[in-house]
Amino acid sequence: MQASRQIVNQVSEAIISADQSNTIVMANPAAATLFGTSVEHMVGRPLGQYIEAPVDAGDDGQPVDYFRPGPGRAGRRATDYTVTGVRVDGERFPIEGSVSGADTGTPFYTVVLRDVSERRRVQEKLTRSHDQLRQLSAALQTIREEERTHIARELHDDLGQLLASLRMDLTLLQQADGTPRDSLRLMRGMEDNLLTAIASLRRIATNLRPRALDEGGLYFALQGLRDDFVERYAIPTTLLADEAELRLDDAASTAIFRIVQEALTNIARHAEATRVMMNLFRLNSDLLITIRDDGRGIRPKDMEKAESLGLIGMRERVWAMKGEITIAADEPHGTRIDIMLPLHGHLV
Repeated sequence: MQASRQIVNQVSEAIISADQSNTIVMANPAAATLFGTSVEHMVGRPLGQYIEAPVDAGDDGQPVDYFRPGPGRAGRRATDYTVTGVRVDGERFPIEGSVSGADTGTPFYTVVLRDVSERRRVQEKLTRSHDQLRQLSAALQTIREEERTHIARELHDDLGQLLASLRMDLTLLQQADGTPRDSLRLMRGMEDNLLTAIASLRRIATNLRPRALDEGGLYFALQGLRDDFVERYAIPTTLLADEAELRLDDAASTAIFRIVQEALTNIARHAEATRVMMNLFRLNSDLLITIRDDGRGIRPKDMEKAESLGLIGMRERVWAMKGEITIAADEPHGTRIDIMLPLHGHLV
């Protein structure tokens, strides 16, 4: 018996034994540590002082009644149930217990307890992540439909009307019986309409995908993005980058451009910043991106908001490239975004 007690005292898992009256008759040091007390303090005290009894357990319930089947048991052993533990300072925390009975003249039950607080936090974080991804997916569907509607309207209102005007001018030109001056006037009007149509087509295409990415690459696309941001919002913005370090394939270039674009959009909408700095440089085969502003600074709760779809979209793009992203308040004030993207397979 003494040897068994020594073994129990040395194991790392918390172990408690209680009799039929729910009185603790044995506890090992791991159990005392789990509940923030001592073995001497636990022995002889009610089990309910450390483990919350079910509401329907009743006054005459046995220790096994503390561990009943409940929701969320899929994939667990039949003896494993999650209950609520209570530390001596009053803190409540989730624990999982495996209970077994024995009878050596006086029936008693032994419970092996495990603190599952970290697992619970991970599960809650995964649940929030799944909820955010569902919201992001729904938002992307809405944005896609809005973009289609916007493009259709622009094609109809701009290009459609211009082409209709060109057709009318061409018909008048074919039927013209007037002077060469009248024909020349019609052709000049057609040329103006053609130039306007070309400009509209370029504008629509640029809204869908920046031409600079195809014509000059990522470095020049980021320069154009910076210039447009400064012109639109009058916020001085510095871009520190080397063109030679940003010669990447289309997939990486597009992803990085969209990440930076989303970061600048968030700064314009929420940061109340007066200055922005963007730094992109290569370190071995990784691209390090730092975006800083001197605005009001992001708060932890801002990043947990369900409607923070821009931040979620940035994270998803970074994670899709197997990169890492950190968003935090900067010192002395402002927000700092640090991104590390592995470029293996993306260099050109």
